[in-house]
Amino acid sequence: MKFWQGAVLGLALLVQPAAAQVAGADLDGLWVVQRLYAPTLRGELNVRRAGEIWTGEIGGQRAEARAQGGAVRLAFADHGAFRGALAPSGLTGVWIQPNSDAEDRDDNTATSQSFASRLTFRRNGRNAWRADVRPLDGAFTLYLRIFTDAEGRRIAAFRNHEINSRGGASQFQLAQEGSAVTFSVRQDDGREVRHTATYLRDPDRIRIFWPDVGSDLELHRATPQEANLFTPRPSGEPRYAYRRPDQLRDGWRTARANSVGIDEAALTTMVQGIIDSDPSARRPSQIHSVLVAHRGRLVLEEYFHGFTRETPHDIRSAGKTFASIMLGAAMEAGAPITPETPVFDLMAANGPFENPDPRKSRITIAHLLTHTAGLACNDNDDNSPGNEGALWRQGNPNLWQYTLNLPQLHEPGARYAYCSANLNLVGGALNAATRESLPELFDRTIARPLQFAPYYWNVMPNGEGYLGGGAYIRPRDLLKVGQTYLDGGVWRGRRIVSHEWVERSTSPRIEISPATTGLTQEEFENFYAPGIDGYAWHRYGVHVGDRVVEEYEANGNGGQLLIVVPEYDLVVVFTGGNYMQGGIWSRWRDQFIGGVIIPAMAG
Repeated sequence: MKFWQGAVLGLALLVQPAAAQVAGADLDGLWVVQRLYAPTLRGELNVRRAGEIWTGEIGGQRAEARAQGGAVRLAFADHGAFRGALAPSGLTGVWIQPNSDAEDRDDNTATSQSFASRLTFRRNGRNAWRADVRPLDGAFTLYLRIFTDAEGRRIAAFRNHEINSRGGASQFQLAQEGSAVTFSVRQDDGREVRHTATYLRDPDRIRIFWPDVGSDLELHRATPQEANLFTPRPSGEPRYAYRRPDQLRDGWRTARANSVGIDEAALTTMVQGIIDSDPSARRPSQIHSVLVAHRGRLVLEEYFHGFTRETPHDIRSAGKTFASIMLGAAMEAGAPITPETPVFDLMAANGPFENPDPRKSRITIAHLLTHTAGLACNDNDDNSPGNEGALWRQGNPNLWQYTLNLPQLHEPGARYAYCSANLNLVGGALNAATRESLPELFDRTIARPLQFAPYYWNVMPNGEGYLGGGAYIRPRDLLKVGQTYLDGGVWRGRRIVSHEWVERSTSPRIEISPATTGLTQEEFENFYAPGIDGYAWHRYGVHVGDRVVEEYEANGNGGQLLIVVPEYDLVVVFTGGNYMQGGIWSRWRDQFIGGVIIPAMAG
């Protein structure tokens, strides 16, 4: 995207009345529709114990269960569940909110899944506790900007931050005949993408069938307040002025950038460029946040498009890296698991397994962490029985068992194939080794020690945590993960993983190339970028002028980037909404870190 071209003029036209637009362009301006999806149960959860019997009440629903081995499990029909345990310090646990199918919500966004979130209990009398349940609510917001370009053509651009639902193209040409409206574009491959809509008056609406929600939507003219969320920052605000991030009680120490040797003018120019960008451009960067930590201080924290510090963001496959961190934490605590542990031996209780093959016995945790297990699992192959879509569509609620049942295609370690089920299977191994439920293990070993704010972690149909990616986490908390590794595995004096594990897990393990994937050069370029993987950490390097600086990172679809640059004592987080547009968000590493942030450092 070109940040600096024509942004001010384009954005100034967004919410002007139609009469101020080009003559005859009745539809010009910004349109919007929003659908909200809310889980049923929320509010105060009350839990009581009477001997071995536990009861819970929330939102008029009641559940009862007998404690098993100290664990408490309370299920509220199809509307949620509490899982926890009573410790000397009090009652702890997580809330499991149901997926959209369980409650018949028509949510097709990433929030349609089931999630686990931490509960903080307070005493409520003898053998009684209470906690606030705040589930993750979903939303689908579709914007439509219609304008006339310099050549007199009427252009339409659909935009959506939740899943990047654009209707199949970045821009359409608009044709209008009475109340009939057509949006069409011919792609480079000759394929035409077309949508038809109806323009309704009194009040003005555009009714259109939208495939990603499976029903008609009625867009209305955006109010100025609604338009403020379409653009990176509200129209008419003063130009950006750098400011020190707020000092909160979340473990971060903040500082002005110039106090740690970063030119604040350079950061100001970078942020203003993001603000000035036109979301309706042909290939816009949909950046939702950018955070920078240098020398252990948080020095930049900015949010866009209505996202705020308190908004948990979908980090997609950046969440896979938690598999590596949780393994390191489990090893630090003495659990009987290492990268060399054979997976099928550890998870034998999930058997017997289909498609027996002697090569399966040689699959280790390390193979899972480097996408080299050799199972019939390839997220870039629609016909692969183990790709992520197939994993979630098949009927076995135990996704670990389904993965272990897959045929073996290659000797472990011989082929690289990006496979979300591999990283998720690390969760099964951790569960077997620690005998602890993954949502509670994640909360105990990572979320609480790193002082995470409320978060939401994906849960599989069997109620266990999903380590294939997709948690909702505050960007400020995601940045802590990088700082912890930069500091040798310690966050604010508390060790999370060993220094040896930091070095070992981020070191090069497998090159991603045509040779290791078994693809031709052309096929490889369709699915991968050349790089190197560690244990669920990626290594691409940052281009700074004519040299490449070493880094390691967690990344996820859409522009979820946690990048650690040890040479410069630097950690950077981006979150974004460019889902399925890797050609856009993969440039941010060099464009911003290599092109602005590192050059802005003194010396």
